[in-house]
Amino acid sequence: MSENTAATQNPLGIEPLRKLIPHYAVPATIALVVNALYNIVDQIFIGQSVGYLGNTATNIINPLMIIMLGIATLWGDGCASYTSLQQGKGHQENASTGVCNTFAMSFAVGLIFMALSLIFLKPICLLFGATETSLPYAMAYGSVIAFGFPLMAILNPVTASVRVDGGATYGMVGLLVACCSNIILDALFCLKFGWGVRGAAIATVIGELINVIWILAYIPRFQNVSIRKKYFRPNWSVIKSIAGLGASSCILQLSFALIAAVSNNMLALYGALSVYGVDITVAAMGITIKISNVAVNVVQGVSTGSQPIMGYNYGAGNYDRTKKTFWFTVVTGTLFMGLATVIFQLCPMAMISLFGSESDLYNEFAVMCMRIFLLLCVANGLQYCTSIFFQSVGRPLQASINTFSKQIFLVPLAMIFLSHAMGVTGVLWAGPLTDGTACVISIILLKMNWKKIFPSETAKTS
Repeated sequence: MSENTAATQNPLGIEPLRKLIPHYAVPATIALVVNALYNIVDQIFIGQSVGYLGNTATNIINPLMIIMLGIATLWGDGCASYTSLQQGKGHQENASTGVCNTFAMSFAVGLIFMALSLIFLKPICLLFGATETSLPYAMAYGSVIAFGFPLMAILNPVTASVRVDGGATYGMVGLLVACCSNIILDALFCLKFGWGVRGAAIATVIGELINVIWILAYIPRFQNVSIRKKYFRPNWSVIKSIAGLGASSCILQLSFALIAAVSNNMLALYGALSVYGVDITVAAMGITIKISNVAVNVVQGVSTGSQPIMGYNYGAGNYDRTKKTFWFTVVTGTLFMGLATVIFQLCPMAMISLFGSESDLYNEFAVMCMRIFLLLCVANGLQYCTSIFFQSVGRPLQASINTFSKQIFLVPLAMIFLSHAMGVTGVLWAGPLTDGTACVISIILLKMNWKKIFPSETAKTS
């Protein structure tokens, strides 16, 4: 069978979208939400066994984990976009080369990042806002978590490749098994053995190892790519293309680390001048961000799960299917974030209490933090879906601009200037201000590039 014939028979190009989108999007959404729950489960058990100082420690290490995840996402999402586009064009060998090169590069980077994190752990903790009281907890947590970085590095690209190959449900099951293992081990290590933050970190790394073993077992089942020795030889042209396509997702993840670092430092500076103090403000913001990330991951799951469909059909010239898939992600993402916004405003204490029962002062700031910072998170639906769309159709520059404008530029600057003007609450008001502005930027980018992406004279419908 020729490569072009194989491409035209790929279900991504012929199966009805009403069946195809849920098949890819639902497992991807569940997988990302479960992934977000890893840290939240840790925080719940740490909050119950150690208190908010333990949660402060995990918030300090969280930017380091986000950086590693960002690097992994660079290769994972880049590989998914590249592979889908190449398969849509019927270039199966290019797709196989992309997958194999990605596996090798991501694991090597994970090993290097682990070594650097262990060597420079203390200054990293201080950089991300550790205080004299929280530093020992952060060091204990981070010194274990770092050993899981090579696992994180390889897990994302392999899972993305499995998803593009049609094994989204398989990847989802692996994450569910790993998450359940993490919960059981958290309860055992934190509550029964009393190992505190170190026990929670051990449970997380073991869960990641289980997930990696599960997902690697899929490799012999690949249907649309070949895993052969010759495809592992570095092809720098392919690597460059993959890195370019994954840059937007990488920037998105890295920006979370930047935002966390800026937020922690601004809260430490101005929290010390308020009645709440440093540790309360840092802990409350960390919990708020992690809770909101669960909602954001639903949107990312829908759009990332739909990425192979958009990429394949755009590569094959099926523009109508590409457009329909994109608008489905936007509508679904916006509706869900609207629901999440209502819940954040009406029931903040119900979620905050999951992380332990603390002082009235802590509860007061945590409720205020959630209500103000997440006031306009409904706008995130369009912004996140637009970035994935630009990736899928081979527009890495537009995807990066869409992400860069908010995450690297708007949010950190807003936190710095508003906190200077308003004190500790200024950090909170940076959330709705930048969410709304970023949504407007996404609309402008879409209007500027839509006709270039879909030239009407060559459009095809399915």
